[in-house]
Amino acid sequence: GSHPVGPVHRACQAGAGCAGQPHGAQNSLVAKLRSALAGYWQQHPLPVAVGMVAMIPLVVMTGMSLVAFLASLVVPLLVPTVALLGGAVYMGHGQTVIDVVSLLVRKLRGLDTAATTAMADRVEQATEAVVNAVGTPVKAPEATGALPEVAGDGPVYKPFKDGLERSAAFDQLDSLMKERILFIDGAMGTQIQKWKLEESDFRGDRYTDHSDELKGNNDLLVITRPDVIESIHNAFLEAGADIIETNTFNGTTISQADYALDQKEEVDLINTTAARLAKKCTAAYMAANPGSVKFVAGAIGPTNKTLSVSPSVENPALRGITFDEVAQAYYEQAVALYEGGVDLFLVETIFDTGNARAALYALDRFFEEKGVRIPVFVSGTIVDNSGRTLSGQTNEAFWNSVSHAKPFAIGLNCALGAKDMKQYIANLSRCADCYVFCYPNAGLPNAMGGYDQGGPEMAEDVRPFCEEGLVNAIGGCCGTGPEHIAAIKAMAGSYSPREKHGVDDVMRLSGLEPLNYVPDESNMRSTFLMIGERCNVAGSRIYKKAIVDGDYDKAAGIAVSQVNQGADILDINMDDGLIEGVPAMTRFVNLLVSDPEVSRVPFMIDSSKFHIVEAGIKCCQGKCIVNSISLKEGEDKFREQASEIRRHGAAVVVMAFDEEGQAATCAEKVRICTRAYRILVEEVGFNPQDIIFDPNILTVGTGLAEHNNYAVDFIRATSEIKRLCPGCKVSGGVSNIAFSFRGNEPVRRAFHSAFLHHACKAGMDMGIVNAKQVQDDVYEKIDKELLELVEDVLLNRCENATERMLEYAGTLDPKSTPTNVRRKGDTDSGPSDKTAGETWRDLSVEKRIEHALIKGIDAHVVADTEEARVSGRYPEPLNVIEGPLMDGMNVVGDLFGAGKMFLPQVIKSARVMKKAVGHLIPYIEEAKRKSGNTSDNAGVVIMATVKGDVHDIGKNIVSVVLGCNNFKVIDVGVMCPWEKILDAAVEHNADVIGLSGLITPSLDEMVTVAKRMEERNMKVPLLIGGATTSKMHTAVKISPQYSGSVVYVLDASRSVPVVQTLLDKSSAQDFKDDVKEQYEELRDEFFAGMEDRTYLDLKACQSKKMEVDWSLPENAPVKPSHMGTRVFKEYPVKDVVPYIDWNPFFQVWQLRGRYPNRGYPKIFKDETVGTEAQKLFDEAQAMLKRIIDEKIINLVGIVGLYPANSVGDDIEVYADETRAEIVGKFHGLRQQAEKETSDPYMCISDFIAPRDTGIVDYVGAFANSALGVEKLTQEYKAAGDDYNYIMAEAIADRLAEAFAEKLHEIVRQDVWGYSKDEKLDVDDLLKVKYQGIRPAAGYPSQPDHTEKQSMWKLMNIKEEIGMELTESMAMLPAASVSGLYFAGPMSHYFAVGKITQEQVDDYAVRKKMPREEAERWLRPMLNYEP
Repeated sequence: GSHPVGPVHRACQAGAGCAGQPHGAQNSLVAKLRSALAGYWQQHPLPVAVGMVAMIPLVVMTGMSLVAFLASLVVPLLVPTVALLGGAVYMGHGQTVIDVVSLLVRKLRGLDTAATTAMADRVEQATEAVVNAVGTPVKAPEATGALPEVAGDGPVYKPFKDGLERSAAFDQLDSLMKERILFIDGAMGTQIQKWKLEESDFRGDRYTDHSDELKGNNDLLVITRPDVIESIHNAFLEAGADIIETNTFNGTTISQADYALDQKEEVDLINTTAARLAKKCTAAYMAANPGSVKFVAGAIGPTNKTLSVSPSVENPALRGITFDEVAQAYYEQAVALYEGGVDLFLVETIFDTGNARAALYALDRFFEEKGVRIPVFVSGTIVDNSGRTLSGQTNEAFWNSVSHAKPFAIGLNCALGAKDMKQYIANLSRCADCYVFCYPNAGLPNAMGGYDQGGPEMAEDVRPFCEEGLVNAIGGCCGTGPEHIAAIKAMAGSYSPREKHGVDDVMRLSGLEPLNYVPDESNMRSTFLMIGERCNVAGSRIYKKAIVDGDYDKAAGIAVSQVNQGADILDINMDDGLIEGVPAMTRFVNLLVSDPEVSRVPFMIDSSKFHIVEAGIKCCQGKCIVNSISLKEGEDKFREQASEIRRHGAAVVVMAFDEEGQAATCAEKVRICTRAYRILVEEVGFNPQDIIFDPNILTVGTGLAEHNNYAVDFIRATSEIKRLCPGCKVSGGVSNIAFSFRGNEPVRRAFHSAFLHHACKAGMDMGIVNAKQVQDDVYEKIDKELLELVEDVLLNRCENATERMLEYAGTLDPKSTPTNVRRKGDTDSGPSDKTAGETWRDLSVEKRIEHALIKGIDAHVVADTEEARVSGRYPEPLNVIEGPLMDGMNVVGDLFGAGKMFLPQVIKSARVMKKAVGHLIPYIEEAKRKSGNTSDNAGVVIMATVKGDVHDIGKNIVSVVLGCNNFKVIDVGVMCPWEKILDAAVEHNADVIGLSGLITPSLDEMVTVAKRMEERNMKVPLLIGGATTSKMHTAVKISPQYSGSVVYVLDASRSVPVVQTLLDKSSAQDFKDDVKEQYEELRDEFFAGMEDRTYLDLKACQSKKMEVDWSLPENAPVKPSHMGTRVFKEYPVKDVVPYIDWNPFFQVWQLRGRYPNRGYPKIFKDETVGTEAQKLFDEAQAMLKRIIDEKIINLVGIVGLYPANSVGDDIEVYADETRAEIVGKFHGLRQQAEKETSDPYMCISDFIAPRDTGIVDYVGAFANSALGVEKLTQEYKAAGDDYNYIMAEAIADRLAEAFAEKLHEIVRQDVWGYSKDEKLDVDDLLKVKYQGIRPAAGYPSQPDHTEKQSMWKLMNIKEEIGMELTESMAMLPAASVSGLYFAGPMSHYFAVGKITQEQVDDYAVRKKMPREEAERWLRPMLNYEP
């Protein structure tokens, strides 16, 4: 459009090109020649004929190449050459010749000599002269496919019908608000304060014994002091309020959690009671004042949580609550308020629009499920004179964010007085197409927090609202009372209400600021919305790597850069196989929402997976765009997804896909988009302005002929879609168009610029682009030769356009730009052979050793160690250990202590260290033999797993970590009696003793060790660690038994600094004193807690047991398909691998991901431990493969199912269903700690039908183990390979647990068969989504390990599968699992907790066990000191 109007341009204007087709040919040499030759042939037929005949023999005779021939003859024979070309065009063969001449001109210029440049100039001058004389443009290709016939101006669409019943309040309020200004009540809280209520007023009769303080929980007063609330309601009604609010500002489970009243039944009671009380008041008023109409607004407050602001300064992506939790709380409140009879909902005091969107989402869901609508008022809060909400939105952005809900009225309340609020109400009144209201504070608070503004003064501040016609309703917020409402009514009564008006029909989006898109139809390129592409994993490799690496701050920097470079909207996409979409999308959007520099613009939540889209929407407080949905899964799924998006209030991108696939031709694009449009506007109720079509920008220049017209089809389809779908927008991923030329910047970017130039002329509104490049690459500034070739491809102007483009592209510097094209070699890029830095193998031997230790590389360590030994710098072999090896290990220790190395890395370092030391040992032994000297170390540590416990993985890890830090570790082994441990300490002159244990009996044995150390008058520090240990137990049970230092160590990473400090003479005593003081405080806290805790007597607990209605069909016991025992031997390991829960595996290695990357497999994406976790996992997979291939581990198991009944707290097991012979008995323990709720006091016997019911029930038991791992661990021990030794034990443990999971599935589906139709994936199994439980003896539901003996005896476990019990009830082999099976739907896991001496006595009698022995086994759960 900016070119001079010449003959070619006039021809295009006259309609020679198709509708919407760009011309651009007047700048093309090819087009000029075409035009010139056609005219020359018509005017000079004879010269043309002569020229054609004369030229043919010339070409033949010369034998010259075509380029050389033309170069020598083109100038002198210009006229006949032109004639020849004209004749060729006339005969239909001109295109080939034209292409050759065009190539010639480029090559002439490429020779860069005066002569060749002059030749090229004369050709161009001659052809330009012909163009100026005569011109006949060549028509561009038409779009493919037949377009639908549409009569008149376009199709007619039916208006959307909601289908929900509207309450009478709609018409009543509409009539009143058109007639006069309505009045809303004042501040409930201010009036309650005047009553000076005390704690007892808030408790009433219902909450007398409630655990938490309730004073200040004003909502509760509708239950405990309804007289107070009723009096306040009545006072506001008498003052003239037309609308009174329920006293439910904090009426959600979220807000009530502050008072420990977040139970749904309590919150429901608050809301229904409040609504009924308010309705009672309005009914009484209307009865006393016939003809008056009063309304009750169900007050829905903002909650005490925010969806858009992090509760942590350090972690801006963190949220204290989720959208779903907020929406559910609001939904429950809405249900209860409606049940109580409210006339309308008031979503008020919105400081975070994210919360408001959740409330509106919940209300829409409620309306749809209830089948009725009542009016919704929405009121935001401007926190200060910045004009923004607390979460940063302007009030117009706030309106854009909530307008989709079509509120009956929109307004502002709180924070400001009337004077300060007026400008914001004026703005809201301008941009909103519904009724407008406000209820400001009584001025600003005074120094003491009170409000001094009286009613008449406030009324005068409100008067300008009425004079300027800004409002339809007015009320009061903080500091206002009936006197304020009465004064405002008296003032405003004579003013007319604001007239509700329409607003411009445009697309309205928002971030923190509004984006109201008003396209310039005459120049769409000038209003084109740039959607930043670089926060899309497909649009930026740097961004993708940042997300995969967990570097979200770096990714956020890319977002900031795009916004600063001019992006109007930010596209966010996480669709990649290496990225878990939902947590990544959630974390990143939350992070961006917290950054005002980025979140000022709207977001486009982009994913092909709808659940990821939903995750992103729920994090946005503004009105975003969803990209995308389509018809490819059919209309039902399309409606479902579109309805959900509409409920969220987002705009939507619709891709041109349907059940048949992707639209490629113009006709397909138009057909699919018009079909989708009709569904969206007629059936879903979408605002046409919020519908954005992406008709698929497909790649051109691929070399496939069927792709050549893709750009033309998109351009033509754009104009047709805009014509047939009024109000819609058109977008697309612009970079797709030039995907064939990726890597060649000038060509790719020229394609983008040219495509946008033509597509915007056809009506394209927005696109996913690189904003900076789009602004830099102005169409008119693109290199003309490059543009000519680009548009030949883009507009499909000649058959060999792609080949010519490729040839030309190959001559360009791929890093130049389309506005500053450089040929290859034009500039000196500097030396290409950069000097690489030294590799680590080029370092000194000391540094090589250090590097190998840090990286865990053992390939060269023996050679490097030997080089150091013979270097002459280390007189003795021991000096190599004390020097470079220990220096390297000290670096490892420092890195580990700083959290920069992780446990698997440290163990690999230890492996390298051992290999090096192993090489030196013969030399050291020889040196020792000669000198008699012994090596020094940082200290000697005795490590042992105590008697009765066979678990040693944790102990081994601690041993390795300490060894890495130059401590000499004496591993005494497992199942160690106290004598063995203490004798070893004396023998080795130990500096520290470390005790480990996994099962609860280990705790008692640790107490015994401490007692014996005291008896021996030892002073060696005692370390306590292991899965069942705790700081509290250490302080209360172990520390008092030993006068020396006792220290609880949480995990291996803490062991090094603890031992170092204990052995540091300068700091040891201070550390010991500090620990002792801590433990004294913990003991005081523990015993104080025991005194405060109330325990019911056993009979009372038994009377409050879980009651099961055994007559109900769902509770009827299912008879097992196979009774008795079934043995499993040599069960295939490969069949249980899918059932492995890898989370405990990573816990063994002390690798813990942080939210949202806790647990497997998310841990791999954790920015701190993810890389090491992946390495560890890969090595585990390799070992697992070896175990399977070599059949190293044999999985064995046994299952037993028997008739059973409960008798009191015990379970009797019978030989058969006659129940005549008792073959076994399982003893239960019952909860005794008093509960604040009516929850039952549980015992495992509750899950089995009592004998006196006459119902035969059933119980199961199982045991399984992973046999054979000892052979593998011995192999690694012999090789000194602690890393793989621990790995093998950890894998065996996981296989045993996985086999237990698999056995339970087999039992449920086959052996017992009570869930034959169960279809759960492994993830569901690990989340215990199946029916039934398998509690283990020694765990919370039955904490007594001796119950294992009953299982072993009942099923002959030792004889059948070789599993044994130690005297402390530990299972052998260590990788073993056992437990009971309960099948009933009522069965669930629970914790018995502490029990009293009364129950211990009862239990000992039932077990036929001395009380002292029962106390020994139950010691950790006793509420008394025996």
